[in-house]
Amino acid sequence: MPGLSAKWSSFIFLVWSVSCVFLFCEYLIYYQTIIQCSWPEMNRAPHRDNGNTEHVPILRALFLSDTHLLGAIRGHWFDKLRREWQMERAFQTALWVLQPEVVFILGDVFDEGKWSSAKDWEDDVRRFRKMFRHPRDTELIVLVGNHDVGFHYEMNWFKLQRFERVFNVTSATMFTRKGVNFLLVNSVAMHGDGCPICQAVESELLRLSQDLNCSLQSSAIGPLSEHCHRAQTFPSSLPIILQHYPLYRVSDASCTGQDAAPPEERHLLFKEQYDVLSQEASQKLLWWFQPRLILSGHTHSACEVLHGNKHPEISVPSFNWRNRNNPSFILGSFSSADFVLSKCFLPEESTVIAIYCSAGAVLLLLLLMHLHTLRRALQCACCLLGKHKTV
Repeated sequence: MPGLSAKWSSFIFLVWSVSCVFLFCEYLIYYQTIIQCSWPEMNRAPHRDNGNTEHVPILRALFLSDTHLLGAIRGHWFDKLRREWQMERAFQTALWVLQPEVVFILGDVFDEGKWSSAKDWEDDVRRFRKMFRHPRDTELIVLVGNHDVGFHYEMNWFKLQRFERVFNVTSATMFTRKGVNFLLVNSVAMHGDGCPICQAVESELLRLSQDLNCSLQSSAIGPLSEHCHRAQTFPSSLPIILQHYPLYRVSDASCTGQDAAPPEERHLLFKEQYDVLSQEASQKLLWWFQPRLILSGHTHSACEVLHGNKHPEISVPSFNWRNRNNPSFILGSFSSADFVLSKCFLPEESTVIAIYCSAGAVLLLLLLMHLHTLRRALQCACCLLGKHKTV
């Protein structure tokens, strides 16, 4: 009986140890990491409006990019299970800890959206909705990327409208909350070759820029043009452009930080309309909207660029372990006149693997020690039994 009790104790200890390691690596590590993040502080100094003192409303927004949910064509089941679980736990933990008012995903939600059959598309959407479920008081805004509808030469109305129906977003729209204007752009359609989709998107962007101009002029003293009397009204605030492709830059050579592109890749030249927007399309967006900030994805790595010495752009790294070892997301506090950003890193995949390997090595060592002790105990028992028989 004592031997049986010792065996059960060892078994229970083994199960308890494995459970603790699993619980930490698959749940608790996300809380331990994300709880260290916080919203960047912004000055809430009151302002006077019609003689009344009011505090400036602050919008808290979370930005992530390039989730790349694997599809049916080249998605291995274990790869799907592992990486999608990582993104689900990271996202749900971030919602619980940080409680953002709005979440933006900057494109490439799916890895194979451009190839998906109707059945595969429905399955991908179902998995996405499960992973990125959110409370009603948090808005989720999803932008289109090249993997969702294809590059320019692969994109068509069917793929684009299928995406827009699911995510209730159009290729060019102004999303406004608390006096903050976010311009959502389908950058895949900014090819400038006169394709039907490109023409429709550029026409809508031009209209939005003219209407926004009217709203900005209305806050100034002076007569409004005839067009402005019919224009859509927006808050009098320069917009923040959100899109998948970055604006034109030569390379990532000037990008720094632990989540920038690897040193050997930073000097690789970018291809216009493939890695970044063309110079013409970039200048068009900057000229039309004069944005106070641009946020983009696509490269899977972080970068900060200043266009024309006055338009900052932040490239948001991939949220998926499949694309980088140290995913992250951006936290932003916004008012109609100002913004402050901070970055929140997720657990590194290499850290989780190292914990599992270390725990496995320790448990194996303990098991070997236990077997060795048990073997010696059996040998002693046999010796005592032999002596007893001799007597």
